[in-house]
Order: sequence, then C-alpha cells, then structure tokens
Amino acid sequence: MRAAEDKFARFEHAGWQRVADKYDSAWSSLTRQFIPNLISAAQVSPGMSVLDVACGPGYVSAAVKELRAVPTGIDFSKKMIAIAKGMFPAISFIQGDAQNLPFRDANFDRVLSNFGLLHVSHPEMACAEACRVLKSKGRFGFSVWAGPEKNPGARIVNDAIEAYADLDVGLPEGPPHYLFGQSEGCRNVLEQAGFDGDSMSYETHGVEWHLPTASYFFEAERDAGVRTAGLLARQSPERLDAIRIAIENGMRQYAKGNEFVLPMTAHIVVAPKR
Repeated sequence: MRAAEDKFARFEHAGWQRVADKYDSAWSSLTRQFIPNLISAAQVSPGMSVLDVACGPGYVSAAVKELRAVPTGIDFSKKMIAIAKGMFPAISFIQGDAQNLPFRDANFDRVLSNFGLLHVSHPEMACAEACRVLKSKGRFGFSVWAGPEKNPGARIVNDAIEAYADLDVGLPEGPPHYLFGQSEGCRNVLEQAGFDGDSMSYETHGVEWHLPTASYFFEAERDAGVRTAGLLARQSPERLDAIRIAIENGMRQYAKGNEFVLPMTAHIVVAPKR
C-alpha cells in the first residue's frame, strides 16, 4: 500500500508537517542521546554510504558525516527536510517514503533510522526496503522505544492515558506503539525482510532526560508529538486535564534540584543483510 493511499500515513504526514518546527526544541535533547549508540552498533566507518531514514532535522546524518562517512537523509515531511537542509546544508536531504525508497538496489553500506519505524504504516515494508537498498552484507540499524515495563518515562504517559483517556476517538490504526519491544518478534520481522536474524544485535540503553518543569513532558506530547498528540487532541477538557495532572504527578518523583531528571529507555537493533 502506497503512503498516499493510507489513512495512518496521511495522519502521520499531516502531524509531522504541523509540528516540524517544534520537534527540535521539544524532543531532540532526548532522541539525540541515542545516536552515538546507534552509529556504534551499526559499525559505521569512514567512506561508507549511509541512508538516514525518517531523518527529521538531520542529526543522524550530521553525526555520520563527522565520522567522514557519506550520509543521505530522507523524510516524508517536506518541512522536516527544509529544516534539515537549513541546519546542515552540506548534506543531501530528500523528501520520500520509507516504504518505497527512491534508490536503486544495493546502493548503501548502511541504513539507519532513529525512532522512525513506528511512524510508518507498515514497518515491515520499511525494513524490506532498507534491505533492498543495502549492499551485500550491509547493515540496517534502528532505535525504538522500550515499553512501559522497562521505560519509566513511557510508563508515566501510558498509565495516565490508560486511566483517564477515551481511547475510542477514531484515530487511524497504526503499528503497535511498542512493536520491536521484544527481540524475538523483532528478529522474525527482520528475517522476513531479508536480514540475517542469527546475527542481529539487540541492545537496551537508558539515558537521562533533563526537563525544566513537571508539565514539560505532557506539553511536549500535546504540542510537538503526533500519535499521542492526536489522541490528546480528541479528549474532552476534563479528560485532558486529568491526563495532564496524572503525568505531572508521575514526574514529581524525578525532581532533582530545580529540574526533573527522567529515565528513558530504548532498544538499538542492528542486523546484516543476508
């Protein structure tokens, strides 16, 4: 199914177009912390051609370039691409679909995606496309959020939504929020896409996210996210306020001096092409 024909893809595309100018200030201080682990696990080295899928503002591409590899960034949001080009004008960024990459077969040494896979309608198709454009023995590396049982930050939001949100609000169905949250399920998807599952690495990394207020996390989800923001936007004022209060209360245990230090956890997955 092409992205243009897909309700979830249209929802995600409209969302990222809407929040593109807010994403960097709201989320990058968190998501950028995982980039060194992603690049290291994928064994990126100088001279390699690297495709950065769902590149957003371009931070993975910039980090790859610092290693003297040759990055290309792709994102389905025209506004995100414009931001990336403005921030890193020496890097090639193009607009395109992760599920239908505009590149020939066996074109890249590495394909990377930092928290991009769960923003496409069919992650398994994005994995298959990553495999197609990789050279023989090339590696695909990506990061995904760990589930609430391993991820304190995710647990705060998940508990608040489960307790107070109306979940039946007509959002288009997308992939599970914590797809790839277990290594075996992840291995199965990657093997079906053409990767060597026996050689897959699956590492869990934790970081600390420093936030200025107890309300910051809720505001970031509401104003600079897409999937959770779509759910929050469809709540009654009473339900939305209850969710906000629950998240703020969950944050208070992480108060440290004049800020809040929130543990966040993600999985870094890398697999070579068969």
